[in-house]
Amino acid sequence: MAGLKRLRIGTHDGTFHCDEALACFLLRRLPEYQDAEIVRTRDPKVLAECDVVVDVGGVYDPAKHRYDHHQRSFSESMSSLRPGSGWVTKLSSAGLVYHHFGRRILAQLLQTDWTDRRLDVLQDKLYENFVEEIDAIDNGISQCDAEPRYNVTTNLSSRVARLNPTWNAECQDTEVGFARALQLVGSEFLDRLGYYHRSWLPARALIEGAVRGRYEEDPSGEIIVLAKGGCPWKEHLFELEKELRVDKPIKFVLYPDQRDQWRVQCVPQGLATFQNRLSLMESWRGLRDDQLSAASGIAGCVFVHANGFIGGNATKEGALEMARVTLDWASAVNGTPESELS
Repeated sequence: MAGLKRLRIGTHDGTFHCDEALACFLLRRLPEYQDAEIVRTRDPKVLAECDVVVDVGGVYDPAKHRYDHHQRSFSESMSSLRPGSGWVTKLSSAGLVYHHFGRRILAQLLQTDWTDRRLDVLQDKLYENFVEEIDAIDNGISQCDAEPRYNVTTNLSSRVARLNPTWNAECQDTEVGFARALQLVGSEFLDRLGYYHRSWLPARALIEGAVRGRYEEDPSGEIIVLAKGGCPWKEHLFELEKELRVDKPIKFVLYPDQRDQWRVQCVPQGLATFQNRLSLMESWRGLRDDQLSAASGIAGCVFVHANGFIGGNATKEGALEMARVTLDWASAVNGTPESELS
């Protein structure tokens, strides 16, 4: 077919993997390759005629659109190709294609301008929570140094692998399975992109607005108020504190719940810990309603969890007061007791 862009994909012994399936899917999202023929071969003469070669050929040369990672000399990661990015996992063909074309692909899929700064955030998020896993599995990089307590066999790479013919199948043709793999990785990538674009990214904007406007809610700058509850805020908050150079760590996040009451939730010390930067007053924990209002001197109290990480009040003003009283107590004592911090 004259003028047709041709993608050449090689696999080991005819077996395809998740990385080359994703690499092909991603390239086909670009206008110049949307109608490209995918030809799976190891023939050097055929490969030499291709416009793009991924996962085969023993060459990484983006100037010639060669994206293999199997050669002994290859050791590239996102960190080495984009210093400062922080990801040190060795790249597979999927990661290489994503590095070189990811921003354009996202702009094309979202029908947004190349200069849209949200693309930077989305590109990083999708690598960290989708592509890097595929890179690591394809390169045989364990998730942890210790022996895992159980096996994970439902990840995307495992599901793609199961689309190959079994060892004892009468037909060993991999083309049908590879076509199914393209559909599988494509639907998962688009689904993840859709979530981050429609839900995760708007949540980030909501948190950023709350962080920037925190002094309008309380002069301490240690309380933020969200206009809407239910959005994922922890990851965004930790990242935004660094990006916006927040001098005093934020201690409490307030938001309305499904019953139009208000929650006051403590900010943990990190994503992987249940230890709080500052917990609600120990004397309030486990109390509810009138008993809690009497103990705190704050009207409209609903509850404080026995662990002190979250509480509730009928009004925003009441929830704010619960946070303020705790902050005032912590600043008044000479060193916050350990019981109040956990």
